[in-house]
Amino acid sequence: MIDSLRIEDLGVIQEAEVSLSKGLTALTGETGAGKTMVLTSLGLLLGQRADASVVRAGARRCLVEGTFLLEPTSRAAARAVEAGAELDGEALIASRAVPASGRSRAYLGGRSVPSAVLAEVGTTLVAVHGQTDQLRLRSASAQRAALDSLGGNGHAQVCRRYSQAYRHRKEAAEELASWQASAQERAQETERLRAWLNQLDDLAPQPGEDHRLREEAERLDNAEDLRRAAESALVSLSGREESLEDPADVVTLAARADRALAAVAAVDPTLADLADRTRRLGIEAADVSADLAGYLEDLEADPARLAWVQDRRAALARGCQEIGGVAEHLEDVDALLAWQQRAVRRLCELDGPGDTESLLVQRLAEADDELSTACSELSGARAVLARRLEEAVTAELNGLQMAGSRLVVKLTALDQPGPAGAESVTFLLVAHPGALALPLGKGASGGELSRIMLALEVVLAEAQPQDRDPVGGSAHTRTLVFDEIDAGVGGRAAREVGRRLARLSRRHQVVVVTHLAQVAAWADTHLVVRRQTAAPTGHVGAVAGGSAPDTASVQPDTAAQTLTTVTAVEGRQRQRELARMLSGHEDSQAAVRHAAELLREATVAQSQA
Repeated sequence: MIDSLRIEDLGVIQEAEVSLSKGLTALTGETGAGKTMVLTSLGLLLGQRADASVVRAGARRCLVEGTFLLEPTSRAAARAVEAGAELDGEALIASRAVPASGRSRAYLGGRSVPSAVLAEVGTTLVAVHGQTDQLRLRSASAQRAALDSLGGNGHAQVCRRYSQAYRHRKEAAEELASWQASAQERAQETERLRAWLNQLDDLAPQPGEDHRLREEAERLDNAEDLRRAAESALVSLSGREESLEDPADVVTLAARADRALAAVAAVDPTLADLADRTRRLGIEAADVSADLAGYLEDLEADPARLAWVQDRRAALARGCQEIGGVAEHLEDVDALLAWQQRAVRRLCELDGPGDTESLLVQRLAEADDELSTACSELSGARAVLARRLEEAVTAELNGLQMAGSRLVVKLTALDQPGPAGAESVTFLLVAHPGALALPLGKGASGGELSRIMLALEVVLAEAQPQDRDPVGGSAHTRTLVFDEIDAGVGGRAAREVGRRLARLSRRHQVVVVTHLAQVAAWADTHLVVRRQTAAPTGHVGAVAGGSAPDTASVQPDTAAQTLTTVTAVEGRQRQRELARMLSGHEDSQAAVRHAAELLREATVAQSQA
């Protein structure tokens, strides 16, 4: 609920403090006095769009601050804390500053927040019903929501079960459709993979084959150079060159050195070590010489083999480029063989179990059954609620001087179940006995729509159990704001509107902007919005609706300033305000007596409720 509002430099309001009661608060005043600005201030706290035009002329910025009382465990409190706000016990302070130029700033619990956060928190605490909000009654979704809200928590669970069943059915249908739509794509991928795997089978590469072939190709391509190098090394080591008369080969020289040292090795240990190393050198040279001889025997310049190796290398390189498509980058044969393993696994997935589609079809059938059950449950529950709502609202309309009028809740089956159910919900009005049942937008005037909206609010509010806080006390109530909902209403109907607003205020905090004394008389708190013209010197001009001031004390209109005040009235002052609303003259004794009578009647009626 709203505890208080503080307004600075908003429209014609220079500064105002507005305290609201827990029950019914009436906001009255002359047309144009500034009642709209009070509602505008509330709208700013609820995250509505801020326009610099609302800033009072000459002011740097306007500021609206409101204190909300809410349960610390409520959803609104949780969202506020999530945004970084701090609660002062059960109080949450929200404010909005709108500069004359530039962007507005919003604050919640001492923390700067986006205006959207104010809207998220505020909409759970306050509901505003204005004349334009009567259009809400013409919305099919709003009518369906109103009907569903009549069922309370039990019906809400039915709606959730339906939503879950609808979501499951939608997911199952989308999964099956996706599988079927991708069948051609999967077939094409399977065909590509099989063609590449067949190509790979024909190629039959071996691990590391391309690297070995590269080495062989280099050897065959340089066979003569390799032969000359090996022969030269062999001659140097073993002296196998017939043209040499006295070959000085390494093996012979090492053997000669070994024999020379062996003869004296026993004399000097150092020389014995050198003799041993020389002997090993001769042995190693002989081994290398033998290996070189074998290498020369195996080394052949084979042009046919070289051509085959080059062709094989080209085939392997072409396979690395072509197989796998442009998405794959296969650097060598080992990468090609790794791709082969991946492709085989993917082909198994695509071929997969042949009953995948049948499993998806079965899942869809099960989801259809689940949705059908949920549809029957929800449709049956709505049919019961529709009868309850018809009877309750029709009874309220009779009390609101719409005798003979009747609300009809029409449930029309949809061709296919939708996200919100298998039927549309339409509110129809039978204006009088024998009349056709017409949609609210066609069958009801503005005043009738106002009363229908009020009747719905009363019925829905009384259908909901009073919330309790964790320790068992009464929870803070939600705030309902009615902006001239009594437009087009008068006489006894106006008194009944006031009576029902008072009934509604037993469960909710209710704020009503009204021009009818018969409505305002039922309020627990009566706030009057007055407009006055003040001269720069501080002289106050004519109060709207009051007597004219002495012309000598009034500055020219161009120098005057229009200001608005919001004042709580009680006792005699309240009677005079009601008298003004009744007759236009707050000092009319007949009107004052009538006002006192209205107050007594409301007091007695509420004490007997």
